[in-house]
Amino acid sequence: MSILRGVLFNLYLFWITLFMGVGTIPIRLMKNQDLALSYAKFWARAVLFGFTRICSVRIEISGQDNLPPGPLLIASQHQSFFDGFIWMTLVDRPDYIIKTELTRIPVVGPMLRLTGMISVDRKAGSKALRTMMQDAKSAHDANRQIIIFPEGTRTLPGERHPIQPGIVALARQANVPVVPVATDSGLFWDRHPWLKRPGVVHVVIGQPLPPRQERRAFTEGLESAWDELCTTHALPRDPVDNSVDPGKI
Repeated sequence: MSILRGVLFNLYLFWITLFMGVGTIPIRLMKNQDLALSYAKFWARAVLFGFTRICSVRIEISGQDNLPPGPLLIASQHQSFFDGFIWMTLVDRPDYIIKTELTRIPVVGPMLRLTGMISVDRKAGSKALRTMMQDAKSAHDANRQIIIFPEGTRTLPGERHPIQPGIVALARQANVPVVPVATDSGLFWDRHPWLKRPGVVHVVIGQPLPPRQERRAFTEGLESAWDELCTTHALPRDPVDNSVDPGKI
């Protein structure tokens, strides 16, 4: 059933992206960022609607009262593509920090640029960090909520990678709430493109951390916040690899 769900959802995702991709043409011609962002948020809702219905998944959000209005820096764990959609539905003006390669995807890439997402060229070294800092300042000045995945890559549920320096630099630059977020999305939206599992996806939003801390204090505080959120909500704290699960295929 996991394979069947995955196939059906991927077909849904392909066709809805193709259909809505046609709708991006006039928006791209108008070069209207606000309209592009609203359209992207609608597309994200449509994708998650299909995910929940086709894959028998329920999304449970905890701690939304920890998201104050105005500019934010949201430091989220990243386990699946789900994490790239959900924040489009949870905050007013989301602004993801993404890798530059995503902006080169046909149809999707131009919309990512038009909506103002902050792209980072990982090969550019210190120049990329400076550009990201400038773009992040502009985003916060525009009252946007920046979503960053501090480990810099997708992880298995319960797995940890070192926190990258970008989140520390952003937290020290911007005097805005830094909100830790834990999730178990990787248990249900697998790395394997054809596997989707039923169940309850948890997105757990913690209390804001103090901004502008020394690097070690900040990274330890963020990791401790993730640990506490995982413990409190019974999320995996040890690596769980479900990518090969013959018994449920």
